[in-house]
Amino acid sequence: MGTRGRTAQDRAPGGAGPFAFAPFRWLLTARTIATLGNAAAPIALAFAVLDLTGSAVDLGIVVASRSLANVAVLLFGGVIADRLPKHLLLVGTSLAAAATQAVVAALVLSGSATIPLLVVLSILNGAVAAVSFPASAAIVPQTVPVTELRPANALLRLSLNGGAILGASLGAILIAAVGPGWGLALNAASFALAGIVFAFVRTPNAQRTVSTGAAAPPASVFRELREGWQEFSSRTWVWVVVAQFALVNAAFVGAIAVLGPLVADESFGRAAWGLIIAAETVGLALGGMLALRWRPRHALGIGVGLVAVTALPIVGLALVPLVPLLVMAFLIGGVAIEQFGVAWDQSLQQNIPQGKLARVYSYDAVGSFIAIPVGEILVGPLAHAWGTTPVLLGCAAVIVVASLAALSVPSVRRLTVGVPTADAPPAQAAGTDAAVPADPAPSQP
Repeated sequence: MGTRGRTAQDRAPGGAGPFAFAPFRWLLTARTIATLGNAAAPIALAFAVLDLTGSAVDLGIVVASRSLANVAVLLFGGVIADRLPKHLLLVGTSLAAAATQAVVAALVLSGSATIPLLVVLSILNGAVAAVSFPASAAIVPQTVPVTELRPANALLRLSLNGGAILGASLGAILIAAVGPGWGLALNAASFALAGIVFAFVRTPNAQRTVSTGAAAPPASVFRELREGWQEFSSRTWVWVVVAQFALVNAAFVGAIAVLGPLVADESFGRAAWGLIIAAETVGLALGGMLALRWRPRHALGIGVGLVAVTALPIVGLALVPLVPLLVMAFLIGGVAIEQFGVAWDQSLQQNIPQGKLARVYSYDAVGSFIAIPVGEILVGPLAHAWGTTPVLLGCAAVIVVASLAALSVPSVRRLTVGVPTADAPPAQAAGTDAAVPADPAPSQP
């Protein structure tokens, strides 16, 4: 039979895990490179706007414009990702992101940036990210067999968080030394390099599509959106957790992205803020290492409960803005949120059919992100009216209440992971030329 009838498990060296599969190695490399530059971008953009106008309201408008565009395009991004070869889509979106960030960097470095220009470019960048996210998340099960999903997700997140640690640290030093424009230039360069590496992520599905073309015409966009919604809404544990994160993300991002830099400028300084943000990514990395070894059957419920811990760094910013305490609080929060992240990816990838996974991820992202621009826009005026400390404490309370409410739902607490289920997507021969099981969805790439 040669290699055509062999599975990925047959060809993988014993104990090698996800690294045995070349598509996974290229995916890991590309996403890590992009993260190196992307970790510095929010810090650089925040201080670029503050240098320009000094206004928290202007900063909220700029970051919210990206979030609004992201939410507006995400559903169509999921449809596109389920139709087209995901590795080629990732190449194109990475190069487009490099172009938009390069223009932002040039404007900031030349002193010609304005709030309207930054808003327009943030909208473009958010739209590009909306197409990239579902593809990058849904391609993971095509790079490893189902038995390697948890370690693959943990390794991806561990590597991404390591890149974020290095990127945030270098970015903070660069921004403090020569200005925020160079942090944005670093982001543009990382996206360009990542786009080149994504071209080597060749999965069996991508190889079949490129060589033979799609066998059937795709369904209409609205039919595919409806199919994705049915997959999303039919599982209570999915939409409950997404509703939780609509509130959690609005509170956390509003507090950290908008009010955090203000607290930093008024107390411990910009360079220390970069160190504090890096501490969170250290916690995420430690959480990834823990997730590689700890495999609870009810991982999703545990992760959902641990999300409440992310209120700690916000309380610290409100009450005790001391660098050592904030570093520890952000680190602990990072460890906690990573347990949820790994469990969430594994739960979706194990229970959602592969041909609809990108669309479910897009509904997940829309629901989780839809309130972020509201939080980003509101926290500035609220802090101006009532003070920074009460608003930060309010954001922390929202996170705790939303997490406890989600944990009270039985299907969230009882969902098990790690054992293949009847409706799980089939294990795929990642990195081999094995035949790929046909998926009945017309959007199969």
